[in-house]
Amino acid sequence: MDILLARNEIQEKPKKISLTKIKEELKDSTGKIYYFDRDNSHKNMMALVESLETSGYNVNFREIKYGLGDEEYMYELHAL
Repeated sequence: MDILLARNEIQEKPKKISLTKIKEELKDSTGKIYYFDRDNSHKNMMALVESLETSGYNVNFREIKYGLGDEEYMYELHAL
């Protein structure tokens, strides 16, 4: 499963990261925070959270609004 990382600039395309790459990065560190793009489906994000929790990670997931518009949000995932 590929997940889109949050954009650094509004006009640029989001970069992709795979679930296996996320799990590899989490093995090397005690905790990590990821920011994901709004173009990810909520269903995929919940599947990611569930996959990490079944792998033994504690996961905090939320939606972050950074503006007043309905389309101005991103997802934050903190995994320990």
